[in-house]
Amino acid sequence: MTEAIQFGSKQIDFCLEFSNRKSLGITVTPDLNVLVKAPVDTSLEKVKEKLRKKAPWIIRQQSFFLSFHPKTPARKFIGGETHLYLGRQYRLKILPSKTESVKLKGQFIEVATIDKARAKQLVNEWYLQNAKIKLQSIAQQLIDKFKKHKVEPSSIILRAMPTRWGSCTPKGKIILNPELIKAPKGCIEYVIIHELCHLIHHDHTQKFIDLQTKEMSDWEKWKMKLEKLLA
Repeated sequence: MTEAIQFGSKQIDFCLEFSNRKSLGITVTPDLNVLVKAPVDTSLEKVKEKLRKKAPWIIRQQSFFLSFHPKTPARKFIGGETHLYLGRQYRLKILPSKTESVKLKGQFIEVATIDKARAKQLVNEWYLQNAKIKLQSIAQQLIDKFKKHKVEPSSIILRAMPTRWGSCTPKGKIILNPELIKAPKGCIEYVIIHELCHLIHHDHTQKFIDLQTKEMSDWEKWKMKLEKLLA
């Protein structure tokens, strides 16, 4: 069942499930959903009272996960439009040509094509090709660094994820959003380090935060930059 509480000016929606358990548990998922599991004899008012007490923590968790949500506005892929690559702004330049190509030249991403309507597909393919090379290279350096903790991901794969920058599966596979190629190297390192820390600590406990801080002391700066840059 879906319910809600009011905390100041913010409404917190939550999904409530009753089960044979002794205590009430609250979980905030990476998709910003709030899940509450309560003993079968718990009143709704008691559940809401508990949620109000935990509201600051819930909001912090949602804010934390929000930094991993890509928010890049839709592009039209027309000449003069700005596009990000590794944190820098480039202008799109579409050149008439019988042979198709995409390359960086000065302050421009130059797209050569006979059909302007193909610019979007060509640029997206170019982003993906570069993401495969650059993200893997950055990840490998950090993976080698993490070997001192006796952990290593089973694999690194790229997958388009509308609501996540990265994730780590229970079997140790790290998934990265190819859209990260648009962010500065520091932001990319932050996401990868975050997921590598999950190989050691699966939840966002204080131990997890301590490890992340030990491996990247200025991670909060890059987290904020990622939120603002692709907003």
